[in-house]
Amino acid sequence: MTHWRDIGAHALADGGFRFAVWAPNARQVQVIGDFSGWWPDDGLPMWGNDDGIWRTEVATAQEGQRYRFRIQGADGCWSYRSDPMAFATECPPANASVLFTSNYTWNDEQWMSARRTDHHARAMSVYEVHLGSWRPGLSYKELADQLVAYVSELGFTHIELLPVMEHPFGGSWGYQVTGFYAPTARFGTPDEFRHLIDRCHQAGIGVLLDWVPAHFPKDEWALAQFDGTSLYEHPDPRRGEHPDWGSLVFNFGRNEVRDFLINNALYWCEEFHVDGLRVDAVASMLYLDYSRHPGEWEPNVFGGNTNLEAVHLLKELNSAVYRHHPGVVMIAEESTAWPGVTKPVDWGGLGFGLKWNMGWMHDTLLYFVKDPIYRHFHHDTLTWPSYYAGQEHFVLSLSHDEVVHGKRALLSKLPGDRWNRLAGLRGLLGYMWAFPGKKLVFMGAELGQDSEWNEQDGLEWSYADEGLRNVLRDLNRIYRRYKELWGDGMEWIHNDPDRNTVAFSRGSMVCVANFSGLHQHVHLPQVRGFKELINTDAAEYGGTGSGNYGKVRGDDVQVGPHAVVYLRKNVLR
Repeated sequence: MTHWRDIGAHALADGGFRFAVWAPNARQVQVIGDFSGWWPDDGLPMWGNDDGIWRTEVATAQEGQRYRFRIQGADGCWSYRSDPMAFATECPPANASVLFTSNYTWNDEQWMSARRTDHHARAMSVYEVHLGSWRPGLSYKELADQLVAYVSELGFTHIELLPVMEHPFGGSWGYQVTGFYAPTARFGTPDEFRHLIDRCHQAGIGVLLDWVPAHFPKDEWALAQFDGTSLYEHPDPRRGEHPDWGSLVFNFGRNEVRDFLINNALYWCEEFHVDGLRVDAVASMLYLDYSRHPGEWEPNVFGGNTNLEAVHLLKELNSAVYRHHPGVVMIAEESTAWPGVTKPVDWGGLGFGLKWNMGWMHDTLLYFVKDPIYRHFHHDTLTWPSYYAGQEHFVLSLSHDEVVHGKRALLSKLPGDRWNRLAGLRGLLGYMWAFPGKKLVFMGAELGQDSEWNEQDGLEWSYADEGLRNVLRDLNRIYRRYKELWGDGMEWIHNDPDRNTVAFSRGSMVCVANFSGLHQHVHLPQVRGFKELINTDAAEYGGTGSGNYGKVRGDDVQVGPHAVVYLRKNVLR
């Protein structure tokens, strides 16, 4: 119904463009733009059909021209609307649609053919990026040089971009989308965005996009009350308005809306070669009472709080993406204990490939923010995540959400002076990279910046800590090399709350952690003779230089303050 090849604006073989828009309740629809002088009297009429789609062809329309639809809604009022299926837009704060036809030639055939492997059986470490503030002022083409080189040097397997779909308000970080089919014009053209993804693939880096099917803003020129009725949003405000975000919730039970969203996911996979979509705010979709008080929500037909239509959409969405693009991974940002988020649809699950492990993030940070002298009172928050680590296929995430709105930067969360905080952050990353689950960190974590992230400012490059960046680079190198770190299993082999020390094995790999802030000897006779692969307290990272000097020779493992050591009984694969 709302396939991007059928709806929207498309170039005709003999010149001009054909236009189509879904507005089933409109009384009249016109297309207006640079080709018509923008005067209402010069709006070109469109003709409706039984399918609710209005169509016309404009021989004088040309590539790069701006346009809108002028719609007389069911209420008799006229409004100017951007094209919901526009492939390009004006640069915000302007918001007209732009006629665009891609002529990009891809050069990532090797990547695209190789990515059809099972993502559960491969390494995935993700560098999460907000394009506008990584290095402010860079275009897609400049990011293709600078960002790709930087991520390659650090050794990440993927980048994840905060939403690039067009959005009017930069302060939303892209999560209030108005142009679901258009990359933001802030950094260049859609083909220049394709170039950025292509360059990532040529460098061996996958690209994940944050994607927002849960809600959309109320801007009068966008989707809200599009044809004078609740077309995209649910008509009942108890289900159609989000109380926290001041936005509208999609009507997940409407076939045309489901088509719009599912085809949008397929569009980014097919037209932009993206390697995965991280679906935002899944919990807000699953629960009818999400952020609502009694009396503010309506139970489903069975009397429960599950949004049955949203569940159906998510299953249909994941099934469609995996059917058409088997190399793509679907990732859920789901903050509750909903069962089977990453279980296949055929087995009763939602069908996602991965889920952000919000529990691990919360519990682990709760431990690390404590002063070492108090950590033994909270030791269970460190070890508890291991007991649910195998319940889903998880991504361990230290995302942008943890370094904004007064939560402070990762480094600033940790106790002590700057040396101790840097040592603590190195230890946190070392522990995270050894723990079961894929890895994700937000940009800036590797710099050791003190101030929390602000989308209007760039990262604190002048304060970058080279040791911290080097330890992350080496953690990625080890993680990518040793396959035992890719699975879900682990076994505790040491657990001493009083000394703030733990150790666990991942196959032939052992991680030994000392979070006491003091030098420790951890008694582990079973690792005598093991090789030391990395020590986050090494002098090259800014640590004290204590350790095992490449090999454990006795029954005790030497671990520096706030440090993590990786040991392996055989350095060969």
